[in-house]
Amino acid sequence: MAHSYLFALTDGGGTVPPELGAARRLVERGHDVTVLGEDSMAPEVVATGAAFAPWRAAPNRSDRGPAGTDYRDWEIRGPLAQARGMADHMLVGPATGQALDVTATARRVRPDLVVTSFVALGAMIAAEAEGIPFDVLLPNIYTMPAHGMPPMGMGLRPAAGPLGRLRDQLMNGASTRLIDKYVLPRLNAVRHEYGLTPVEHTWEQVHRARRLLLLTSQEFDFPAELPSNARYVGPVLDDPAWAVDTVWSAPPGDAPLVLVALSSTFQDQAACLQRIADALGSLPVRGLVTTGPALSPADLRAPSNVTVVGSAPHRDVMRQAALVVTHGGHGTLIKAFSAGLPAVVLHHGRDQADNAVRVTARGAGVAVRRTAPSSTIARAVRQVVEDPAYAQAAEALGAAARRDAQSGLLVTELERLTR
Repeated sequence: MAHSYLFALTDGGGTVPPELGAARRLVERGHDVTVLGEDSMAPEVVATGAAFAPWRAAPNRSDRGPAGTDYRDWEIRGPLAQARGMADHMLVGPATGQALDVTATARRVRPDLVVTSFVALGAMIAAEAEGIPFDVLLPNIYTMPAHGMPPMGMGLRPAAGPLGRLRDQLMNGASTRLIDKYVLPRLNAVRHEYGLTPVEHTWEQVHRARRLLLLTSQEFDFPAELPSNARYVGPVLDDPAWAVDTVWSAPPGDAPLVLVALSSTFQDQAACLQRIADALGSLPVRGLVTTGPALSPADLRAPSNVTVVGSAPHRDVMRQAALVVTHGGHGTLIKAFSAGLPAVVLHHGRDQADNAVRVTARGAGVAVRRTAPSSTIARAVRQVVEDPAYAQAAEALGAAARRDAQSGLLVTELERLTR
């Protein structure tokens, strides 16, 4: 039986391919899918076969470059400023506009299910007010407080013993209070406007979902007691539409190929990319650097053994590569492991330090500071390329990722409707 779905998505860069991968799979199953999204995502939405509807009242960027980015998180320092910035630009600032757009679109397309990005709180409110069940997509690890899960944002390992558990309790409590300080009053004001009762904490809005769908493998995340509506449904390994048909070539030779892939959105990463390219230039390897849509290849100086391109289909490149150097985005890491490749991670922010610690805890790569000099990056690359234990650990994670990606659990959960 065909259903109608409304996806309400924000452009998080690396979150877009897996979220739109979910939409594409539903289209291929014969369902009617409409995607509310930002103009920067429009060509990728169209490529899935879904109908595209732009955000009108909600924020809507035209591209992924710095000029089109209101939330310049790479410039923010300190937890108070970060919490305020997340509240204003990601969580509650856009909520009123999102609620208006989702309400209007839902009344037009009459969806059986609304599917939202993790930060689209206004879309969740609108669905709840309209009496439509909603699912939340989490194309990464579980990022909310949960018993046994280390606090997010600092790259911590799971707690060990009573002191560790006390650490988690205090840090999770502090982070929840900080987010609530900047989000909760405005969130409840929007809920009141739509005739809904207030929530006690910000994350309660997310937990009201029918399903929290984690687009990753449970083996990659740390073990924890998650809410009963949370499901690990496996990663979506789709390349972004803007990279699928790109023609690429690596430098000639038979030295190990190293793929460099930092963020597809602007995170002030040009200097870091240059140091990585310089590091590869000092090693007996071949390098392929993909800048993504946020930077131009002309921004970098390429050594003779390094090719710099705007984009390349990572799935094809990884079949020939020996290693991936990345900022620690979940999508790049899970694709690398699915190809059996270890990683060198230079995490920049957001959830990337937490992804990095999951890599190092499993022995599937090493992490260095994003400000590390080229000599340090070169040592890390040499270490991972020359020690087969890293590739073996990556393949173990990759076997789980490939199994879960092929399980069909994502579509099964999205199709499990009672309306």
